[in-house]
This record gives sequence, structure tokens and C-alpha cells, in this order.
Amino acid sequence: MAPIKIGAATLAHGLMLAPMAGVTDATFRAICRRAGAEYTVSEMISAKALCYEQRGKASAPARTAALAAISDREAPVAIQLFGSDPDFMAQAAALIESRSYRGALPGPAPVAIDINMGCPVPKVVSNGEGSALMRTPALAAKIVTAVKKAVNLPVTVKIRAGWDEKTRNAVEFSRQMEAAGADLICVHGRTRQQFYAPASDNGIIAAVKAAVKIPVIGNGDLFTATDVKHILSETGCDGIMIARGALGNPFLFAEITAMLQGRTYLPPTPTERLQTAISHAADMVEQKGARIGIAEARKHMAWYCKGLRGAAAARGSLMHAESLSQIEDIFATLIKQEEEAL
Repeated sequence: MAPIKIGAATLAHGLMLAPMAGVTDATFRAICRRAGAEYTVSEMISAKALCYEQRGKASAPARTAALAAISDREAPVAIQLFGSDPDFMAQAAALIESRSYRGALPGPAPVAIDINMGCPVPKVVSNGEGSALMRTPALAAKIVTAVKKAVNLPVTVKIRAGWDEKTRNAVEFSRQMEAAGADLICVHGRTRQQFYAPASDNGIIAAVKAAVKIPVIGNGDLFTATDVKHILSETGCDGIMIARGALGNPFLFAEITAMLQGRTYLPPTPTERLQTAISHAADMVEQKGARIGIAEARKHMAWYCKGLRGAAAARGSLMHAESLSQIEDIFATLIKQEEEAL
């Protein structure tokens, strides 16, 4: 694999963390970056919400703006926007690039603006946003053109195979996005109607790769280094984007890196895995406060337990945990069960 250059960032292996709403916050991005992710993408940010927020009272909280904050420990980071109005998308992208908007926090600049054209969630597509844009390629192209004119940063696009089986238009759609100015495109090998089943189709990713000159990133069903080996060989894609495979397993990036470099990978012990989980929860509490931090950390803690003895009971307890000490006690029980089974 040749290195990928995206703006100021050069990615040796093209290993990326996909944007996931409610998941890829600053804490998780930093953990994946430390594990070997070379590039991460923010949770999706509503272009309209960001723009409207700037028009509000100066005393009002800038919650949307906070989603675009980046720290040194997680960079390089792309900021992902979603929307269906070219003007709002362009305005929001310009605000993010400027880092001078109300609510902006100190930190590195984003390396790219990513446009969400793949989210399948009903409340997003019902507004003509996310993967619904694959049904309106002319509008999607206008959005890319508008954003490209508004910023100096690279503009990337994340899409799916199509809307449904009758409209698997990723190849032609990608050509149109490239013509509109997109610098890179990420393809999830399922249609919107398929959501996350059945298996992702590497064939559509290969077809997009053959159709455009810009870098193509493969996405979908990447849970092991073997999965990554297969998608690279079957599609010829320039890099990969990990989504669900990183949930509770940020170490996957280390596993993939070892595979690509021909090294033996030593997975973390149960104790090491749960120690990472504790530090993950602690950082979320530090960043968001105890109440919100613990509430949002619960799902991550449950994911870290996968495959361990007593995981089912632990997940039930974790969903009611209200403090770091309670999480530590639950994990201490899990570690004890693992040690006793040796």
C-alpha cells in the first residue's frame, strides 16, 4: 500500500477510524489513535445546527460547536458534516476551517472536511440527508462543489453502495463527486436499505476504485486483520476505514498494523483490555463531567467485555453503573473469573 496524503496528513497505511454518532468523540478518537489509527473522523455535525447556533445569543451554550473540537492527542482529524443544503454546508465548512466561530476551542486544525452521504438512520434520511443524497446525485455534487469553494481543506465524501438494490449507483455517483471536486471517497459496501446486513459487498468498492482517480477507502465488515487483508486484495482500495470493528476493540488498529508490517501481533490480556476501558471511562468523565461521562461510557464498557467469562452479567451491571469505582468493581470480578479459569 502506498501512503495516502490528505492535506497536511500523510498516512503510511491508510488506517482510518470511521465517524460514528455517539461513539467517535474526542476520547475514543485519541484511544484509537494511540492504538494505531492514522486518521480519525469526528461524529457527524449538522451544518444547519452549527450555523443557526452562531446566530443565537452569545450566552447560549455552543453544544454543536463543541463537537468540532480537536486535541493534539487525536490529530489528524477530519470533521464530518451532514446536511442537504449546499449553502449551509459551505457556511459550516468555512466556520470549521476558520476556527473563529463561537464555541470554538483551542487545538489543531482539521485536516479535511468530510461530507456524510452514507448515514442510513431514518431521522437523517427523512430530511434528504445522509445516504438519501445518493438518490439526488445532482444535489450531492452541488454540495461538494459549494464546500470545495468555501474552504482550502481537502473535501472527502463517505457513501454507500446505493440507496437500494435497484439503485446501486456508487460507481457513477463517485465519478460525479470526483468531478465536483472531492479529494477522496470512502465506500461502505452496502445499500442504505441493507443497513448493516447482509455481508458488505467488496465488489462495489472494487468497481469504484477502478472508476475514479482519487483515493478510495474501503469500509464495511472489518473486524479482524484478516478482513482487512481480504478487502485490500479484493478491491485494490487505497486504505480502510474501521467502524463497528473498533467498538470495545481499539486494539484492532495495532493488529492490522502488525499484519501489514509482517509482525506477530500479541493481543492485550483481559486485564490490559479492561485497564484501557477504565482509562477510557475516566477520560470521558474528565471531558464531560461525571453524570454525562458515565452515562455515555456505559456502552463502551459493555463492548470491552465481549468474549470474557461472565460478560453477559457484567454488561447488565455496567448499564446501571453510576461511578468509576462501580465500573472498576465490575471489572475486578471479570478479571478474577478469567484468572481462576487459567
